[in-house]
Amino acid sequence: MTETDQALPVAVVGVGRMGRHHARTYNNLDLAKLVAVVDFDEERAETVADEYGCRAFNSVGELLEQCPEVKAVTVAVPTKYHADSAYPLMEKGVACLVEKPIAGSVKEAVELADFAKTHDCVLQVGHTERFNPAVRAVAAMGITPRFLEVTRVSPMTFRSLDVGVVMDMMIHDLDVVLSLVGRPIVGVQAVGISVLGDKEDICDARLTFEGGCVATLKGSRVALKTERRLRLFSEDAYVSLDYGSREGIVVRKTANAQALDDVRAKLQDGADLSDVNYMDLVKIDQLEMDIPADEADQLTAQAKAFVNAIRSGTRPVVTAEQGYAAVDAAERIVKAVDAHAWDGIGSSPF
Repeated sequence: MTETDQALPVAVVGVGRMGRHHARTYNNLDLAKLVAVVDFDEERAETVADEYGCRAFNSVGELLEQCPEVKAVTVAVPTKYHADSAYPLMEKGVACLVEKPIAGSVKEAVELADFAKTHDCVLQVGHTERFNPAVRAVAAMGITPRFLEVTRVSPMTFRSLDVGVVMDMMIHDLDVVLSLVGRPIVGVQAVGISVLGDKEDICDARLTFEGGCVATLKGSRVALKTERRLRLFSEDAYVSLDYGSREGIVVRKTANAQALDDVRAKLQDGADLSDVNYMDLVKIDQLEMDIPADEADQLTAQAKAFVNAIRSGTRPVVTAEQGYAAVDAAERIVKAVDAHAWDGIGSSPF
């Protein structure tokens, strides 16, 4: 086995709910060897380490001192500790996959990105929806969006209450929308409501992009059901995908051109089409997802991309710059929520 074929020594910093998933993913990945986990909770670190047969540490400093062979780390601590964890790692040349959002503010995100560049270190952001097979299939279509409609709602889980729904949940969709549109945001409108605390729990945002594309995003963590869906409209096609089931449909203009022409002609002739079932006229295709079987799991696909970027020296799938672009969009939405004027003496209708 050559050096490039050998499993990359990796570690996970922060093994709470999300960090445990990263540890499991690395443990099952041939490209990586999980050598350590780090957590300030000694018992939690030991429990995860025992499960995967690796070492446990309570700080990044201990990890660097006692495991100098580590080449890559996933940082899955709370967002406010991302920088404190990542800086000493990148300073030693250890590549970092930092969970989303990359930082709690644009300023911190830009500083992290600049630090990674200065130290010639791979820095990838953990926007896992980018590795969703349905999202990857839509991206591969190469279509130009004109309008996007995104919904991400769920009942309260009582996690991440230190941030609002925009930075907690909508951040996923902001990254996906920005990657699909590929143009700067020129306008932001938003309204939000706080239900349980001082942060917004419900938000409705409208983004306008250079070139005219518009995206509306709805997020709620106090909904009565779970729904995660993206709809994309372009000149050539309509695409609807379900993040959860990782499925989607496509209605292509070219595939329905003859039926549309026939309807137009009949309407111009004054025909009564009230008995026509519109759905019988529409040709709907399933979204084709040519994804390798071992990449169907989003965390696995993300981990493989991270390791491959380190080995090849190529650009990560989700760069630090893209990470702070999502944070910038989130900050602008939160500011628009705060600036929204309610009619009446209360700040909330509840």
